Amino acid sequence: MRKDIILHLSALLILFLLEILGIFSEYHQGNFARILVLAAYGVGYNILFGYTGLLSLGHALFFSAGLYASGLSIYHLDYNIEQSLFLGICISALISLIIGFLALRTIGVSFMIVTLMFSQIAYLSILYFGSITRGDEGFVIQQSSRVFLSMDLSNPKIRYYSALLIFSLCMLINLWIAKSPFGRVLVAIRENSDRALMLGYNVKLYKLFSIIISGTISGLAGACYGILFGYVGASFAAVSYSIFPLLWVLIGGAGTVLGPLIGAIFMFYLIDYASDITDAYMIIVGVALLFVTLFARRGIIGELRFRYYKWIS
Repeated sequence: MRKDIILHLSALLILFLLEILGIFSEYHQGNFARILVLAAYGVGYNILFGYTGLLSLGHALFFSAGLYASGLSIYHLDYNIEQSLFLGICISALISLIIGFLALRTIGVSFMIVTLMFSQIAYLSILYFGSITRGDEGFVIQQSSRVFLSMDLSNPKIRYYSALLIFSLCMLINLWIAKSPFGRVLVAIRENSDRALMLGYNVKLYKLFSIIISGTISGLAGACYGILFGYVGASFAAVSYSIFPLLWVLIGGAGTVLGPLIGAIFMFYLIDYASDITDAYMIIVGVALLFVTLFARRGIIGELRFRYYKWIS
């Protein structure tokens, strides 16, 4: 097996063993369950930004599409987990197709602004239709509805393993894309889209496929987040949840498979520990991020790949 494949499978094995060997405390077990689902969201963003070079400021649209499609179907229509999850994925894929088709009519800064505008429309719609979505307050998915194949997903151990399974699936998809001809074309488009066009590739079509894959993975993460943690709220559609995956990818390493996971772990615990020290914890977070960007411009995994391990995907 190639070294990079061994590396990524080893990372998944370590995450599995940390739980099965009882190394995690209950606190860190819950934290890592959240981190793994959010890292899956970061994987979706990484495919669009890290591999294709498209900077989106509205990715919370796709995350919240999966979150609300699955959550509302359970809350109002009494769908089971399988039905709600399938609906969340389908709605996310459809919205990704529509947004991709419209947003790709622009380039550069205009693309960022258009994606941000669509995301804000979704966020304001959630607030406006509060009688259905419960607005800014959100709603709780009852424990009795969070049962999959006779397994209670609110159980901390089952929730952790479910989150690990979701992240593993998304990470392996990302690894496959990175090694496939399709992924190499995406990287070529990122590096020089004009040259890729001259070589005969349909650049817009590849970008559209990238948006659809990215949005669908992000929607899957959103649907799973609501199901696993039992809460759906408008805050997940806010601008901050479009900025978070960008930070995770930049800190971990854009265009690296493990980058979103490392970035999500770093950001989650940085905010967690800084908030214990002071109410002005964002100052500490900002200074720490400044040092990371100054001394690891390619991200943590990106710097390791650039300086020492060229074979890392």
